[in-house]
Amino acid sequence: MHTDPGTSSSPSSREKILDVAEALFAAQGFAGVSLADVAARVGLGKSSLFHHFPGKVSLYAEVSERVIERIIQRLQPAFEASGPATERLDRMIEGLCDALAEHAPAARLLLRSLFEDHLFAPEDEPTLAPVEALVAKVTGLAAELLRDGIARGEFREVSVPDAVQTVIGAVVYHYASGEVGEKILGGPIFSAESVARRRREVTTFIHTALVASPAPGKA
Repeated sequence: MHTDPGTSSSPSSREKILDVAEALFAAQGFAGVSLADVAARVGLGKSSLFHHFPGKVSLYAEVSERVIERIIQRLQPAFEASGPATERLDRMIEGLCDALAEHAPAARLLLRSLFEDHLFAPEDEPTLAPVEALVAKVTGLAAELLRDGIARGEFREVSVPDAVQTVIGAVVYHYASGEVGEKILGGPIFSAESVARRRREVTTFIHTALVASPAPGKA
C-alpha cells in the first residue's frame, strides 16, 4: 500500500511527480502512461495525485512546459546578448546541447510530442496552449537571431525556418536517439566527453553551412 502524504501541495512532492512523469512520458508516450502509473512510481495515493493535477493532459502539459522553460533558460543568454551573431549562435547551440544533456528524458519527450497531436481532443487545446506558446517563443527567438546574422552579413542568405529546423533537429534527435545513437557513436551519449564533442561537432557543422565567407582581402 502506498503512503499517502495527504493533500499538501509541497514543492518537493510536485517536483517529484513532474520528474517521474517526464521519464514515463519520454519512455512510453502520452498514450502509454496512466495517472496510476505515475502515482505508483512516486509513492502517492491516486487521490493525492489528483490534488496536484486534475488529469493526465494537465500533467503532460506541465511536464512539457517545464522542459521547454529549462531550454529557454539555457538559451536566454544567447538571445539577450548584443555581440556578433556568430557568437550568439554558438551560445545557443551550446545551451541547447547542455539543456538536453542535463535531463536525459527531455529530448525523447520532445521528439515523441511531434507524433502525438492526434491523441488530444479539441477540449484539451486550452490546457496545451501554453506549451505551444513556449515552442513558438523559442523558435521565434532562434529565427530572430539568424535573421539578425543575415542582416549583419555574418550569415549567408538562407531559409531561416529551415535553418532553425536544422539546428534544433541536429541536437534534439541526437539526445533522443538512445541505443541507436550509442551504436552509431560507439559509446554513451550523455557522458561529459560525448556532450562536449556534440557541442563542438554541431557548432562546426552549422558554421560551415551558415557563416558567410569573408570577402576577398578581408580574410
